[in-house]
Parts: sequence; structure tokens; C-alpha cells
Amino acid sequence: MDRALRRRLEQRFGERLTGPIRQRHDETEIRIAPADVPDVMRTLHDDPAFAFVLLADLGGVDTGHVMQVVYHVWGATTHDWLRVVADGLSRDDPRVPSVTFLWQGAEWLEREAYDMFGITFEGNRDLRRIFMPPDYQSYPLRKDFFLADDAARSPGAGVRHMEQSHAPTNAVPSSAVRRSRVG
Repeated sequence: MDRALRRRLEQRFGERLTGPIRQRHDETEIRIAPADVPDVMRTLHDDPAFAFVLLADLGGVDTGHVMQVVYHVWGATTHDWLRVVADGLSRDDPRVPSVTFLWQGAEWLEREAYDMFGITFEGNRDLRRIFMPPDYQSYPLRKDFFLADDAARSPGAGVRHMEQSHAPTNAVPSSAVRRSRVG
């Protein structure tokens, strides 16, 4: 844990943090409002005290109540990875500013989060489906995603007809098999 990083983050972003700074092993986490993403990420990238120049990952999260965007960034000024959570996006219309102005590679990561969670990244020049067909109407990684045949998967609903196993028509009774192995 880099306690100096924690102090720098508290001093620079104290009023913008929406929760406590968390640290565990080699990772530090901060939470911010979606509207603060451009300014906070620009400071983390450009300020020599932080210099988080590598965006390693970006992903969407559906908590069941709100949506989040999670950024994992790395910089040479600390041994800790920094996780930035843009928290509290509306489930009805999740929107957050794009970070492609800092990391061009974020374009594909944002497209994936859009495709799987329906999160709109405002300012992404090519926000379109990347895995699902263009006319697909749902978002597969959301908690409320539903397949029409999901009810048949529940333990009380039995087995779908295509999954039923059938005994071969010329099956030998199990008692005959046991007798033949014994004798």
C-alpha cells in the first residue's frame, strides 16, 4: 500500500471523492461522480505527481441498483495500481464522458462496455456494438438480462426436451449386466 499516494489523492480530490479511499495490497481505489471523470482522469494522467499514463482496463459494472464504470490505471510514480470507479450511473440511461481524449485505446474498451452494459460514453467517436449484432436490443451482462428459456433452467422446472436423455431402445436391463460381470 502506498500511503503517500493516498495522501496525494486526498489532497487533490478530497471534495470530489464520493466515498473513502480504499487500499489493499498493491491497489488503491477511489470513487467519483460520472461528471467528474474528464477532470479527474486528466489530472491523474497529466499531473507529474500522479502520471498514470497507462489505462490497463476499463469495464462496466451493474450492481443491480446502479451502473458503474471502473478504470484501472498505472503510473511509474507508485507501486500501486489505481482503480477509479465512476459510481452512480442511472440504470435507465447510463452515461459517462469518454476518456479517449487521454487514451485512444479506450475506444475499444468503451465500445465493449456499451455493447455488454448499454453504458453510453459521450465523446467516443465510434460507439457501436462490438460483439453483438448491430440490431440487437439488449445488454447481456446486465443483471436484468433475461433469456426466454431461462425458466426451464430452474431446478423446479424440469429439463428442456432437447436436454432429456433417452435410454437406448435395445438397452440391456442393469440386472442382466450385473449378472454377466459376476459370473
